[in-house]
Formats: sequence, structure tokens, C-alpha cells
Amino acid sequence: MKKEYDFTKAVQGKFYRPLEKLEIPIYLDKEVKEFFGKTASRKKIGLDKVVNTILRKEMEMLKTMGI
Repeated sequence: MKKEYDFTKAVQGKFYRPLEKLEIPIYLDKEVKEFFGKTASRKKIGLDKVVNTILRKEMEMLKTMGI
């Protein structure tokens, strides 16, 4: 390591990413991915759209149940 570093041309926050915009990967079990992947292929849409639709319906169901 150097004793001193020159930060005169540094840009503050250059690599900062707010946590709200950070996309985290979600891993599906093989069986689940294959099942919903086939559904997505039949409907000619992305797997992410199929899974998001199902999860939104689940969220609404839980809300109506008060959970």
C-alpha cells in the first residue's frame, strides 16, 4: 500500500446504488421452474411475468384473508 493516495480527481458516490433499486436474484426449484417455464412458453411470455402474476394473486388472496 502507498503511504498516500491522490483523491483530487475522485468522484464521490460513483459506485453507489440505492438499495431500493438493487435487483436480487430469486432461485426457483427445478420442478417449479420447469412447470412455470412450460406455461410461459405456451403463452409466449417471460417466466418472470408468469411468476409475478401468480405472486400478485397470492398477495391479494392473503390481503383479503387479513394475513
